Amino acid sequence: MGETNAEDRAKYDFKKDMQEIMNYRGRGTELISCYVPYGKQISDVMAYLRNEQSQASNIKSKTTMKNVTSAIDSIASRLKTYKAAPPNGIVIFCGEVPRAGDQTKMVQYVINPPEPITAFLYRCDSDFFTEPLESMLLDKQCYGLITIDRSEATLGLLSGSRIQVLKHFDSLVPSKHHQGGQSSVRFERLIEIAAHEFFTKVADHCTEVFLNRPELLGILVGGPGYTKEFFVKEEYLHHELRKIVVTPLVDTGYTDESGLRELVQNSQSILTGLQLSREKVYMQRLFTEIRKTDGGLSAYGENDVRNALSNGAVDVLLVSESIKKRRITIQCPSGHTHELTVPDSDAKFQCPECGTNAQVTADEDFIDDLFNKAESFNTRLQLISPDSEEGDMLLKAFGGVAALLRYKL
Repeated sequence: MGETNAEDRAKYDFKKDMQEIMNYRGRGTELISCYVPYGKQISDVMAYLRNEQSQASNIKSKTTMKNVTSAIDSIASRLKTYKAAPPNGIVIFCGEVPRAGDQTKMVQYVINPPEPITAFLYRCDSDFFTEPLESMLLDKQCYGLITIDRSEATLGLLSGSRIQVLKHFDSLVPSKHHQGGQSSVRFERLIEIAAHEFFTKVADHCTEVFLNRPELLGILVGGPGYTKEFFVKEEYLHHELRKIVVTPLVDTGYTDESGLRELVQNSQSILTGLQLSREKVYMQRLFTEIRKTDGGLSAYGENDVRNALSNGAVDVLLVSESIKKRRITIQCPSGHTHELTVPDSDAKFQCPECGTNAQVTADEDFIDDLFNKAESFNTRLQLISPDSEEGDMLLKAFGGVAALLRYKL
């Protein structure tokens, strides 16, 4: 359970940081992106940065020169804390970005990418260079693709939005029109034998490329006629693969590479449904509990959920992934301390007890704060997408936070 939370949190943090990084624009060419792959000596990178720093002294604008050298210093300080780059490498983004009015602020992000980066890269520009990381934002779980009719078949893989062709087969099944010689019964029999051999060959290749792939969520099957239903129904596929064939099967006009694209296009609503189905199950459980006369094993609204959480009573915490808030701790000169949920932590805050100006002493992303609390009590945190009807309701009717409880408080 803890592991799933950790994976979900890493995904959430990566996605959140990338959204912020991709939105920044500098005033000059002073935003630095530094990609350090596994195996690259940190000492070599430090030498490279020293060289860049000496080059920066040639920049005409004094402000830009100061900002670039500060960013290089900041990256070097962070790299000094590493003996070696982690297995997937490390990416540091650093630079001065505009704030309200004429102000700027220095931002620094240290990203542990979810997949390995392959090359060292240093770039100084008016925006951060994020291209090598953008494809990693796609969900890497994948679907097997099969398009089939009696004349050909194609196998592929859908990963994120990328379609990869794995194998194409042309069948040797004769067409039903034939000239003279053979009796039609015998000819029909030859056709059926050839078709059976063709389906067996395709199914064997399916076993080869799709079986023992833990990241495979399902198999989409398409084609122009009844052949696809026959292929699945007559159990040509390995029994483990048959279990993950996604229904309904999909009509496509083609069975070649363009057929795979058509299959994915025509399956969009099915795919969205599958991704949202786990979330749907949790939300339906929540609604069932809420409908009970005593409110059942449910809590909703931030205050009630936090109370249940601090009592260790939450089994599954349901949080809308579109919440954009901060969780802060403030302290006033009289020593009063309060935790608050706010839309923006840069604002000025007053102590709710004595009304004096208070100082922010701790500041964290709202969802990260809930991940921390959930971890303390071995609670599963499920992020809910706002794209479904249930996800929309969680956000609008319950403030984006609800819980399924272990016991009634």
